[in-house]
Amino acid sequence: MPTNPNMVAIQTVTVGSGGAANIEFTNIPQTYTDLVIQLSARCSFAGVTGNLAIEFNSSSASFSRRTVRGNGSAASSTSGSDNYIGDIVGNDATGSTFSNNQIYIPNYTGSNNKSYSVDVVTENNATEAWQYFVAGLWSNSSAITSIKLLPFSQSWTFSQHTTATLYGVTSSAYGAKATGGIITSDANYYYHTFLASGTFTPTSNITADYLVVAGGGGGGNAQAGVYDGGGGGAGGLRCTVGATGGGGSLESPLSLTASTAYTVTVGAGGAAATSGNNSVFSSITSTGGGRGSAGAGTAASGGSGGGGAQTTAGAGTANQGFAGDGGGGAGGGGGAGEAGGTDGAGQGGDGVATSISGTSIIYAGGGGSGDGGKVGGDGGGGAGNNNGVGTAGTANLGGGGGGSRAVSGTFGGSTGGSGIVIVRYAK
Repeated sequence: MPTNPNMVAIQTVTVGSGGAANIEFTNIPQTYTDLVIQLSARCSFAGVTGNLAIEFNSSSASFSRRTVRGNGSAASSTSGSDNYIGDIVGNDATGSTFSNNQIYIPNYTGSNNKSYSVDVVTENNATEAWQYFVAGLWSNSSAITSIKLLPFSQSWTFSQHTTATLYGVTSSAYGAKATGGIITSDANYYYHTFLASGTFTPTSNITADYLVVAGGGGGGNAQAGVYDGGGGGAGGLRCTVGATGGGGSLESPLSLTASTAYTVTVGAGGAAATSGNNSVFSSITSTGGGRGSAGAGTAASGGSGGGGAQTTAGAGTANQGFAGDGGGGAGGGGGAGEAGGTDGAGQGGDGVATSISGTSIIYAGGGGSGDGGKVGGDGGGGAGNNNGVGTAGTANLGGGGGGSRAVSGTFGGSTGGSGIVIVRYAK
Protein backbone atom coordinates (compact mmCIF):
# COMPACT_ATOMS: atom_id res chain seq x y z
CA MET A 1 0.00 0.00 0.00
CA PRO A 2 1.21 3.61 -0.48
CA THR A 3 3.22 5.07 2.37
CA ASN A 4 1.16 7.44 4.48
CA PRO A 5 3.18 9.17 7.21
CA ASN A 6 0.00 9.79 9.21
CA MET A 7 -0.82 6.07 9.49
CA VAL A 8 0.29 4.24 12.61
CA ALA A 9 0.40 0.43 12.70
CA ILE A 10 -1.71 -0.71 15.67
CA GLN A 11 -1.65 -4.51 15.30
CA THR A 12 -0.63 -7.17 12.79
CA VAL A 13 -2.07 -10.71 12.62
CA THR A 14 -0.25 -13.41 10.63
CA VAL A 15 -1.95 -16.77 10.21
CA GLY A 16 0.19 -19.77 11.10
CA SER A 17 0.10 -23.41 10.03
CA GLY A 18 -3.34 -24.96 10.33
CA GLY A 19 -5.11 -21.77 9.26
CA ALA A 20 -7.51 -19.56 11.20
CA ALA A 21 -11.30 -19.37 11.28
CA ASN A 22 -11.23 -15.57 11.48
CA ILE A 23 -9.00 -12.54 12.04
CA GLU A 24 -10.02 -10.19 14.82
CA PHE A 25 -8.75 -6.87 16.17
CA THR A 26 -9.99 -6.05 19.68
CA ASN A 27 -9.58 -3.15 22.12
CA ILE A 28 -9.03 -0.75 19.23
CA PRO A 29 -7.67 2.59 20.56
CA GLN A 30 -10.11 5.49 20.28
CA THR A 31 -7.40 8.10 19.69
CA TYR A 32 -7.29 8.10 15.87
CA THR A 33 -9.55 9.69 13.29
CA ASP A 34 -9.89 6.77 10.83
CA LEU A 35 -8.91 3.11 10.52
CA VAL A 36 -7.34 1.16 7.64
CA ILE A 37 -6.96 -2.61 7.34
CA GLN A 38 -4.46 -3.95 4.81
CA LEU A 39 -5.05 -7.64 4.12
CA SER A 40 -2.95 -10.09 2.08
CA ALA A 41 -5.13 -13.21 2.05
CA ARG A 42 -5.77 -16.70 0.80
CA CYS A 43 -8.40 -19.19 2.01
CA SER A 44 -9.20 -22.92 1.95
CA PHE A 45 -12.44 -22.56 -0.06
CA ALA A 46 -12.66 -25.04 -2.95
CA GLY A 47 -12.82 -22.40 -5.66
CA VAL A 48 -10.78 -19.64 -7.27
CA THR A 49 -12.10 -17.13 -4.73
CA GLY A 50 -13.93 -17.18 -1.42
CA ASN A 51 -16.40 -14.61 -0.09
CA LEU A 52 -15.24 -12.34 2.77
CA ALA A 53 -17.34 -10.61 5.46
CA ILE A 54 -16.71 -8.06 8.19
CA GLU A 55 -18.18 -7.56 11.66
CA PHE A 56 -17.97 -4.48 13.87
CA ASN A 57 -18.24 -4.95 17.64
CA SER A 58 -19.15 -8.65 17.02
CA SER A 59 -22.23 -7.59 15.02
CA SER A 60 -23.21 -8.70 11.51
CA ALA A 61 -26.54 -6.82 11.62
CA SER A 62 -27.52 -3.42 10.15
CA PHE A 63 -25.10 -3.61 7.22
CA SER A 64 -25.76 -2.56 3.63
CA ARG A 65 -23.44 -2.32 0.63
CA ARG A 66 -22.99 -1.80 -3.09
CA THR A 67 -20.36 -3.83 -4.99
CA VAL A 68 -18.80 -3.29 -8.42
CA ARG A 69 -16.39 -5.83 -9.92
CA GLY A 70 -14.66 -6.49 -13.23
CA ASN A 71 -11.84 -8.44 -14.85
CA GLY A 72 -11.10 -6.32 -17.91
CA SER A 73 -13.60 -8.08 -20.17
CA ALA A 74 -16.69 -8.38 -17.95
CA ALA A 75 -18.17 -6.22 -15.23
CA SER A 76 -21.12 -6.44 -12.85
CA SER A 77 -22.62 -4.75 -9.83
CA THR A 78 -24.66 -6.03 -6.90
CA SER A 79 -26.17 -4.65 -3.74
CA GLY A 80 -27.30 -6.23 -0.51
CA SER A 81 -28.31 -5.75 3.10
CA ASP A 82 -25.34 -7.74 4.33
CA ASN A 83 -21.72 -7.45 5.44
CA TYR A 84 -20.02 -8.91 2.34
CA ILE A 85 -16.80 -7.02 1.49
CA GLY A 86 -15.49 -8.75 -1.65
CA ASP A 87 -13.47 -11.91 -2.29
CA ILE A 88 -10.10 -13.34 -1.41
CA VAL A 89 -8.04 -15.93 -3.30
CA GLY A 90 -9.33 -19.51 -2.83
CA ASN A 91 -7.70 -22.92 -2.76
CA ASP A 92 -8.20 -23.60 -6.49
CA ALA A 93 -6.29 -20.49 -7.57
CA THR A 94 -2.65 -20.73 -8.61
CA GLY A 95 -0.50 -21.68 -5.64
CA SER A 96 1.19 -18.97 -3.58
CA THR A 97 -1.04 -16.19 -4.94
CA PHE A 98 -2.78 -13.92 -2.44
CA SER A 99 -5.44 -11.24 -2.79
CA ASN A 100 -4.82 -7.64 -1.80
CA ASN A 101 -7.70 -6.13 0.22
CA GLN A 102 -7.76 -2.63 1.70
CA ILE A 103 -10.60 -1.56 4.00
CA TYR A 104 -11.00 2.11 4.95
CA ILE A 105 -13.24 3.12 7.89
CA PRO A 106 -13.51 6.88 8.52
CA ASN A 107 -14.76 8.52 11.73
CA TYR A 108 -14.89 5.19 13.58
CA THR A 109 -15.27 6.86 17.01
CA GLY A 110 -18.12 9.17 15.97
CA SER A 111 -21.75 8.94 17.03
CA ASN A 112 -23.08 8.71 13.45
CA ASN A 113 -23.58 5.61 11.29
CA LYS A 114 -20.28 4.17 10.06
CA SER A 115 -19.41 4.13 6.36
CA TYR A 116 -16.55 2.09 4.91
CA SER A 117 -14.98 1.35 1.54
CA VAL A 118 -13.12 -1.71 0.25
CA ASP A 119 -10.66 -2.06 -2.65
CA VAL A 120 -9.82 -5.65 -3.64
CA VAL A 121 -7.58 -7.28 -6.24
CA THR A 122 -7.57 -11.09 -6.68
CA GLU A 123 -5.29 -13.02 -9.01
CA ASN A 124 -5.18 -16.43 -10.66
CA ASN A 125 -1.84 -15.76 -12.32
CA ALA A 126 -2.17 -15.57 -16.14
CA THR A 127 -5.71 -16.96 -16.12
CA GLU A 128 -7.61 -14.00 -14.72
CA ALA A 129 -7.56 -11.11 -12.29
CA TRP A 130 -10.52 -9.36 -10.68
CA GLN A 131 -10.93 -6.01 -9.01
CA TYR A 132 -13.72 -5.21 -6.56
CA PHE A 133 -14.95 -1.95 -5.07
CA VAL A 134 -17.36 -2.04 -2.15
CA ALA A 135 -19.15 0.92 -0.59
CA GLY A 136 -20.69 -0.11 2.71
CA LEU A 137 -22.62 1.27 5.66
CA TRP A 138 -23.06 0.00 9.20
CA SER A 139 -26.19 1.69 10.53
CA ASN A 140 -25.05 1.91 14.12
CA SER A 141 -23.96 4.96 16.12
CA SER A 142 -21.60 3.08 18.46
CA ALA A 143 -17.87 3.70 18.32
CA ILE A 144 -16.05 0.77 16.72
CA THR A 145 -13.92 -1.06 19.30
CA SER A 146 -13.42 -4.42 17.54
CA ILE A 147 -13.32 -5.69 13.93
CA LYS A 148 -13.55 -9.28 12.71
CA LEU A 149 -12.86 -10.66 9.21
CA LEU A 150 -14.51 -14.02 8.48
CA PRO A 151 -16.19 -16.14 5.76
CA PHE A 152 -19.42 -14.87 4.19
CA SER A 153 -22.05 -17.61 3.61
CA GLN A 154 -19.31 -20.22 3.06
CA SER A 155 -17.20 -22.62 5.05
CA TRP A 156 -13.46 -22.00 4.88
CA THR A 157 -10.44 -20.88 6.91
CA PHE A 158 -7.71 -18.33 6.28
CA SER A 159 -4.62 -20.05 4.88
CA GLN A 160 -1.15 -19.94 6.39
CA HIS A 161 0.81 -16.71 5.70
CA THR A 162 -2.35 -14.60 5.40
CA THR A 163 -1.46 -11.27 7.02
CA ALA A 164 -3.68 -8.40 8.20
CA THR A 165 -2.48 -5.10 9.66
CA LEU A 166 -4.73 -2.56 11.36
CA TYR A 167 -3.60 1.07 11.02
CA GLY A 168 -4.81 4.15 12.84
CA VAL A 169 -4.96 7.37 10.82
CA THR A 170 -4.01 10.49 12.73
CA SER A 171 -4.21 14.19 11.88
CA SER A 172 -0.70 14.62 13.29
CA ALA A 173 2.18 15.83 11.19
CA TYR A 174 4.67 13.12 10.30
CA GLY A 175 6.45 11.87 13.41
CA ALA A 176 4.45 14.02 15.82
CA LYS A 177 3.80 12.45 19.21
CA ALA A 178 0.37 13.97 19.80
CA THR A 179 -2.78 15.13 18.07
CA GLY A 180 -4.68 18.40 18.38
CA GLY A 181 -4.33 22.00 17.25
CA ILE A 182 -2.33 23.24 14.27
CA ILE A 183 0.81 21.09 14.10
CA THR A 184 4.12 22.45 12.82
CA SER A 185 7.74 21.49 13.39
CA ASP A 186 11.34 22.55 12.97
CA ALA A 187 14.63 20.73 13.42
CA ASN A 188 14.18 20.35 17.17
CA TYR A 189 10.50 20.56 18.18
CA TYR A 190 6.88 19.86 17.32
CA TYR A 191 4.47 22.71 18.00
CA HIS A 192 0.72 22.40 18.57
CA THR A 193 -1.00 25.80 18.32
CA PHE A 194 -4.57 26.19 19.52
CA LEU A 195 -6.38 29.28 18.25
CA ALA A 196 -9.66 27.82 19.49
CA SER A 197 -10.61 25.27 22.13
CA GLY A 198 -9.86 21.59 21.51
CA THR A 199 -8.09 18.53 22.89
CA PHE A 200 -4.40 17.62 23.05
CA THR A 201 -3.78 13.85 23.08
CA PRO A 202 -0.24 12.44 23.22
CA THR A 203 0.37 9.15 21.42
CA SER A 204 3.38 8.50 23.67
CA ASN A 205 4.54 9.82 27.03
CA ILE A 206 6.08 13.28 26.57
CA THR A 207 7.42 16.26 28.50
CA ALA A 208 5.83 19.42 27.13
CA ASP A 209 6.48 23.15 27.32
CA TYR A 210 3.45 25.40 27.13
CA LEU A 211 2.19 28.93 26.66
CA VAL A 212 -1.29 29.66 28.01
CA VAL A 213 -2.66 33.18 27.40
CA ALA A 214 -6.19 34.11 28.47
CA GLY A 215 -8.59 36.48 26.71
CA GLY A 216 -8.01 40.19 27.24
CA GLY A 217 -10.48 42.42 29.05
CA GLY A 218 -12.78 44.76 27.15
CA GLY A 219 -12.14 48.49 27.11
CA GLY A 220 -14.43 50.84 29.05
CA ASN A 221 -17.42 52.80 27.68
CA ALA A 222 -17.59 56.60 27.49
CA GLN A 223 -20.17 59.34 27.97
CA ALA A 224 -19.35 62.93 27.03
CA GLY A 225 -18.60 65.16 29.99
CA VAL A 226 -19.25 62.33 32.45
CA TYR A 227 -16.62 59.60 32.12
CA ASP A 228 -13.99 58.15 29.80
CA GLY A 229 -13.22 54.46 29.35
CA GLY A 230 -10.20 52.78 30.86
CA GLY A 231 -8.14 50.27 28.88
CA GLY A 232 -8.80 46.56 29.33
CA GLY A 233 -6.25 44.42 31.11
CA ALA A 234 -4.33 41.80 29.14
CA GLY A 235 -5.14 38.14 29.57
CA GLY A 236 -3.04 36.30 32.12
CA LEU A 237 0.08 34.64 30.71
CA ARG A 238 1.79 31.48 31.93
CA CYS A 239 4.76 30.00 30.09
CA THR A 240 7.75 27.69 30.42
CA VAL A 241 9.94 29.29 27.73
CA GLY A 242 11.63 32.69 27.70
CA ALA A 243 9.15 34.77 29.65
CA THR A 244 6.30 34.68 32.13
CA GLY A 245 3.67 37.16 33.12
CA GLY A 246 3.64 39.33 36.21
CA GLY A 247 7.40 39.24 36.61
CA GLY A 248 7.27 35.65 37.86
CA SER A 249 9.83 32.95 37.26
CA LEU A 250 9.49 30.47 34.42
CA GLU A 251 7.18 27.55 35.09
CA SER A 252 8.05 23.85 34.87
CA PRO A 253 7.15 21.71 31.85
CA LEU A 254 4.37 19.15 32.18
CA SER A 255 4.76 15.37 32.05
CA LEU A 256 1.90 14.09 29.90
CA THR A 257 0.66 10.52 29.52
CA ALA A 258 0.03 8.67 26.27
CA SER A 259 -3.61 8.31 25.15
CA THR A 260 -4.83 10.84 27.73
CA ALA A 261 -7.03 13.59 26.27
CA TYR A 262 -6.01 16.92 27.82
CA THR A 263 -8.57 19.71 27.62
CA VAL A 264 -7.53 22.92 25.88
CA THR A 265 -9.70 26.00 26.38
CA VAL A 266 -8.85 29.20 24.52
CA GLY A 267 -10.50 32.09 26.34
CA ALA A 268 -12.49 34.64 24.36
CA GLY A 269 -11.79 38.32 24.77
CA GLY A 270 -14.19 40.29 26.92
CA ALA A 271 -16.95 42.38 25.32
CA ALA A 272 -17.27 46.10 26.05
CA ALA A 273 -16.44 46.78 29.71
CA THR A 274 -16.41 43.01 30.37
CA SER A 275 -13.54 40.91 31.65
CA GLY A 276 -11.88 38.31 29.41
CA ASN A 277 -12.26 34.56 29.74
CA ASN A 278 -9.80 32.07 31.18
CA SER A 279 -7.60 29.82 29.05
CA VAL A 280 -6.78 26.30 30.22
CA PHE A 281 -4.33 23.55 29.28
CA SER A 282 -4.38 20.43 31.45
CA SER A 283 -3.77 21.69 35.02
CA ILE A 284 -2.66 25.17 33.89
CA THR A 285 -5.19 28.02 34.03
CA SER A 286 -4.54 31.62 32.99
CA THR A 287 -7.02 34.21 34.20
CA GLY A 288 -8.93 36.47 31.85
CA GLY A 289 -7.93 40.14 31.75
CA GLY A 290 -9.87 42.62 33.87
CA ARG A 291 -12.33 45.01 32.21
CA GLY A 292 -11.51 48.68 31.84
CA SER A 293 -13.64 50.95 34.01
CA ALA A 294 -16.56 52.95 32.66
CA GLY A 295 -18.39 55.61 34.62
CA ALA A 296 -18.82 54.88 38.28
CA GLY A 297 -18.04 51.21 37.72
CA THR A 298 -14.64 50.20 38.97
CA ALA A 299 -12.08 48.44 36.81
CA ALA A 300 -11.83 44.70 37.35
CA SER A 301 -8.92 42.63 38.53
CA GLY A 302 -7.83 39.72 36.34
CA GLY A 303 -4.78 38.14 34.75
CA SER A 304 -3.78 41.78 34.26
CA GLY A 305 -5.93 44.49 35.79
CA GLY A 306 -8.16 46.90 33.90
CA GLY A 307 -7.43 50.62 33.78
CA GLY A 308 -9.41 52.84 36.20
CA ALA A 309 -11.35 55.96 35.26
CA GLN A 310 -11.27 58.22 38.31
CA THR A 311 -11.54 54.96 40.23
CA THR A 312 -9.22 52.30 41.56
CA ALA A 313 -7.54 50.23 38.85
CA GLY A 314 -7.83 46.46 38.74
CA ALA A 315 -5.10 44.28 40.20
CA GLY A 316 -3.16 41.65 38.27
CA THR A 317 -2.73 37.99 39.21
CA ALA A 318 0.61 36.90 40.65
CA ASN A 319 2.93 35.45 37.98
CA GLN A 320 0.39 36.21 35.22
CA GLY A 321 0.15 39.98 34.79
CA PHE A 322 0.30 43.44 36.33
CA ALA A 323 -2.20 45.97 37.64
CA GLY A 324 -3.90 48.60 35.55
CA ASP A 325 -3.31 52.35 35.79
CA GLY A 326 -5.53 54.34 38.19
CA GLY A 327 -5.31 57.27 35.83
CA GLY A 328 -6.92 60.68 36.00
CA GLY A 329 -9.62 60.79 33.37
CA ALA A 330 -8.96 57.10 32.65
CA GLY A 331 -6.08 54.66 32.99
CA GLY A 332 -4.43 52.07 30.79
CA GLY A 333 -4.82 48.36 31.29
CA GLY A 334 -2.06 46.27 32.78
CA GLY A 335 0.07 43.96 30.63
CA ALA A 336 1.87 40.70 31.28
CA GLY A 337 5.20 42.54 31.36
CA GLU A 338 4.41 45.79 33.19
CA ALA A 339 1.65 47.78 34.85
CA GLY A 340 -0.61 50.14 32.94
CA GLY A 341 0.77 53.65 32.76
CA THR A 342 4.41 52.55 33.16
CA ASP A 343 5.42 54.15 29.86
CA GLY A 344 3.20 57.20 30.34
CA ALA A 345 -0.11 57.98 32.02
CA GLY A 346 -2.98 56.12 30.41
CA GLN A 347 -0.86 53.87 28.21
CA GLY A 348 -1.38 50.12 28.23
CA GLY A 349 1.25 47.99 29.89
CA ASP A 350 3.53 46.00 27.58
CA GLY A 351 3.32 42.24 27.28
CA VAL A 352 6.21 39.79 27.24
CA ALA A 353 8.03 37.98 24.44
CA THR A 354 8.49 34.24 24.17
CA SER A 355 9.89 32.05 21.40
CA ILE A 356 7.85 28.96 22.33
CA SER A 357 6.33 28.97 18.82
CA GLY A 358 9.78 28.95 17.21
CA THR A 359 9.58 32.70 16.63
CA SER A 360 9.81 35.44 19.24
CA ILE A 361 6.35 37.00 19.65
CA ILE A 362 5.05 39.47 22.24
CA TYR A 363 1.79 38.48 23.94
CA ALA A 364 -0.64 40.03 26.41
CA GLY A 365 -0.36 43.82 26.13
CA GLY A 366 -2.83 46.06 28.00
CA GLY A 367 -5.33 48.38 26.35
CA GLY A 368 -4.75 52.15 26.20
CA SER A 369 -6.98 54.74 27.85
CA GLY A 370 -9.69 56.57 25.93
CA ASP A 371 -8.62 59.80 27.65
CA GLY A 372 -6.27 61.25 25.05
CA GLY A 373 -6.44 58.11 22.88
CA LYS A 374 -3.42 56.51 24.51
CA VAL A 375 -1.53 53.67 22.87
CA GLY A 376 -1.97 50.05 23.86
CA GLY A 377 0.86 47.96 25.19
CA ASP A 378 3.12 45.88 22.95
CA GLY A 379 1.59 42.44 22.55
CA GLY A 380 -1.82 43.16 21.09
CA GLY A 381 -3.08 45.90 23.40
CA GLY A 382 -5.71 48.03 21.63
CA ALA A 383 -5.30 51.81 21.48
CA GLY A 384 -7.76 54.12 23.19
CA ASN A 385 -9.86 56.53 21.11
CA ASN A 386 -10.12 60.20 22.10
CA ASN A 387 -13.50 60.50 20.37
CA GLY A 388 -14.90 57.10 19.51
CA VAL A 389 -14.69 53.42 20.28
CA GLY A 390 -11.26 52.14 21.25
CA THR A 391 -9.37 49.62 19.14
CA ALA A 392 -10.02 45.97 19.97
CA GLY A 393 -7.27 43.83 21.45
CA THR A 394 -5.52 41.60 18.93
CA ALA A 395 -7.00 38.14 18.51
CA ASN A 396 -4.89 35.24 19.81
CA LEU A 397 -2.48 37.58 21.56
CA GLY A 398 -4.69 38.17 24.60
CA GLY A 399 -4.46 41.97 24.32
CA GLY A 400 -6.75 44.27 26.32
CA GLY A 401 -9.25 46.41 24.45
CA GLY A 402 -8.67 50.15 24.15
CA GLY A 403 -10.89 52.51 26.15
CA SER A 404 -13.37 54.89 24.52
CA ARG A 405 -14.00 58.64 24.89
CA ALA A 406 -16.87 60.80 23.67
CA VAL A 407 -16.71 64.50 22.83
CA SER A 408 -20.48 64.30 22.59
CA GLY A 409 -22.95 61.49 23.15
CA THR A 410 -21.79 58.04 24.25
CA PHE A 411 -19.60 55.27 22.88
CA GLY A 412 -19.42 51.62 23.84
CA GLY A 413 -16.15 49.99 24.76
CA SER A 414 -14.01 47.77 22.56
CA THR A 415 -13.49 44.01 22.87
CA GLY A 416 -10.45 42.26 24.24
CA GLY A 417 -8.36 39.91 22.11
CA SER A 418 -8.82 36.16 22.38
CA GLY A 419 -6.14 34.04 23.99
CA ILE A 420 -3.95 31.24 22.69
CA VAL A 421 -2.44 27.93 23.84
CA ILE A 422 0.81 26.57 22.39
CA VAL A 423 2.32 23.22 23.35
CA ARG A 424 5.78 22.13 22.21
CA TYR A 425 7.92 19.05 22.81
CA ALA A 426 11.24 17.74 21.56
CA LYS A 427 11.53 15.50 18.51
